[in-house]
Amino acid sequence: MPHPQVLRDMALFVEVAKRKSFSQAAAALGMPISSLSRRITLFESAIGLRLLDRTTRKLVLTSYGEAYLNQATRLVEEAQRTFDDMVAQAKGPSGLLKIAVPPDFWVLRHLSGIISEFSHEHENIHVHVDLRPPPVDLVGDNYDLAIAIEEPRETSLIVRKVGDLENALFASRSYMLAHGRPEHPQQLPQHRVILPAQGTSAKWVLTRGSETATVAVTGPVSCNSLSLARQFAVSGQGITAANMINVERDLNSGKLERVLPDWWLPPTPVYIVTTSRLLPAKARSFIDFATRRLNAILVAVARGTPVPETYADESRKDHAPQPMFAVRS
Repeated sequence: MPHPQVLRDMALFVEVAKRKSFSQAAAALGMPISSLSRRITLFESAIGLRLLDRTTRKLVLTSYGEAYLNQATRLVEEAQRTFDDMVAQAKGPSGLLKIAVPPDFWVLRHLSGIISEFSHEHENIHVHVDLRPPPVDLVGDNYDLAIAIEEPRETSLIVRKVGDLENALFASRSYMLAHGRPEHPQQLPQHRVILPAQGTSAKWVLTRGSETATVAVTGPVSCNSLSLARQFAVSGQGITAANMINVERDLNSGKLERVLPDWWLPPTPVYIVTTSRLLPAKARSFIDFATRRLNAILVAVARGTPVPETYADESRKDHAPQPMFAVRS
């Protein structure tokens, strides 16, 4: 029978190796750096191999450490998942669930309702939400998962696609009364465009069925915020590209109108990102729940049908339970 300290030391090694920092690992584990360093040294001595090379400026894995890390990570995660499953069987999923989400309007509007519903059904899980623009460091900031609209570059992360945000062009009625309403994408270069990134020009690829049009557009204003671009469009500054879900209320109220309503920009995928496939019960429960709810919302918006009700809806807020979550921007 293995000594019980072996798995604990293995878990400590995985935490240090993932973060490549004793101080960050010690903070995440809630233990003194000196104690963590001593346990890793004893672990290396027990194995008879050096797993980490330490200098005053950085910490790197040795070739033995690199080879050992994947196997050790798998064992530690499987052990944690087994423990969480036993706890979940006894009292249901529980604990702190830390999530990173982009600070977009559709997230603020719809995700709050999804989390409220989830909290109502899982009273032993406390959800903490961080509004974070990409990229997000899941390991360094100790997140259980992230909702993202950009596929992460790190190949080690596990990416689950939830659905697509449909994209189109929008402008205010005042803008189109003053500058005319384009009837074909090739007329867009004659219009003022709110650019989606820093620069004075951009290239848009629009489709209508099997037809494709690529146009170069320019404009006096650029920004990297979907919410700010939407506000520029509402104030009549020009035509903007936006997710349908971000402007649905503006369309309903008449603040914005669809430009070239038969044409679409490429959709934006929505992902749930984790560091491992072996997830604790609290994370698996949320992913299953949020995937169903988010997909239903995205499909409804794309089809122009009513969005499924959530506890965040005005009509139900007086009857909703108080959600057990915190948001920090």
